[in-house]
Amino acid sequence: MQYTNLGRSGLKVSRVCLGMMSYGSSSWRPWILDEDAARPFVRQALDGGINFFDTADMYSVGRSEEVLGRALREFTRRDQVVVATKVFFPMSDSPNDRGLSRKHILDGIDASLHRLGMEYVDLYQIHRFDPETPLEETLEALDSVVRAGKARYLGASSMYAWQFMKALALQEQHGWHRFVSMQNHYNLAYREEEREMMPLCAAEGIGAIPWSPLARGLLTGSRAAGVESKTTTRAESDDYARTLYDDALDMPVVEGCAKVAKARNLPMAQVALAWLLHQPAVVAPIVGATKPAHLADAIAAVDVELSAEERVALDEPYKPHRVLGHR
Repeated sequence: MQYTNLGRSGLKVSRVCLGMMSYGSSSWRPWILDEDAARPFVRQALDGGINFFDTADMYSVGRSEEVLGRALREFTRRDQVVVATKVFFPMSDSPNDRGLSRKHILDGIDASLHRLGMEYVDLYQIHRFDPETPLEETLEALDSVVRAGKARYLGASSMYAWQFMKALALQEQHGWHRFVSMQNHYNLAYREEEREMMPLCAAEGIGAIPWSPLARGLLTGSRAAGVESKTTTRAESDDYARTLYDDALDMPVVEGCAKVAKARNLPMAQVALAWLLHQPAVVAPIVGATKPAHLADAIAAVDVELSAEERVALDEPYKPHRVLGHR
C-alpha cells in the first residue's frame, strides 16, 4: 500500500479508502451486507494496508457506523486508522434531523460518535450542499466541531465548484477550520468534475476522494447499459445507479477500458482505478466491496502504472454528460 497526504493537510491516508455504504443492514437496501458478512472486509482492508475508512450517518440509518466502530475496536487501535463520516441527509421524519443547520450538525456529530463508539472522527464531511441554510451558519458550526475536539479535519462532498470556493473563502475570511478534502462523483465514465472542481482542488490543495470510482460496477464489466442488462442484486435494485450510468453514452468508455485491461491481462477494475489514481489531486478513491476480489483489485490497482498511450486510449472515448451526483 502507498500513503499520501490528504490534500494540504498533514494527515496520511492510504491511496485506497474502504467505503462502508455496502455494510450495515439489508433492510435498508437489498444489496447491503449485514454485520457478520461485513466484518471480514474491514479485516481484509487492514491486512492490505488500508488505514482510511469512510462512512456516513445515513448509511443503513446509522447501522454502518456501528458496524465500522465495532470492527475497528476488535481489529486495530484507534490511532492507527483514519475514520471519516458525513452529515446532511435525513435521519428521521423530524424537520430538524437533516440538512446543515447548526442544530443538526452539532446533534449529528454527537450521534455519529455514539454509534461509532469513538471520542472523535478524523474527517467530518458535509454530505451535500444545503441551499436552505446560510453557508456561514454551516461553516461556523463545523468549526465548532473541530474546536470541541470531536473532529480533526473537515471535508465536503458533491457540489458546484463556485459553491465550494465560496465556502473556502468564508473559512479563510473568518479564521474557521478549512475543508481539506472533496468527496466528489468522478470516474472514467463521468468526468464533468474535470471542468472546474478538479482544477480548483489542485489549486487550493484539496484532496479529492472520489465516490463511485467504478461507476457502480459499470467499469468492472458487471453491468451494461440499459435496465435489461441487470446481472447482480445491486444492479437489479440500485435505481440511483441507473440514473447515473445506464446510458449507451458510456459504453464506448467501458469498451475502451476492457480493451486496455485485456492487453495488460488485468481486471477492468484495476485499470479503471489506476486511471483515477493517475489524475491530479486524487488522493484515494472510495471503494465499495461486497466480494473479497473487489477489495483485492482495489489494493492491487495502487501499483498499476499506465503508460501515456494507455491513458490516451482510456480518455478518448469519453463524451460530455449533464451534471450528475450533486443531489
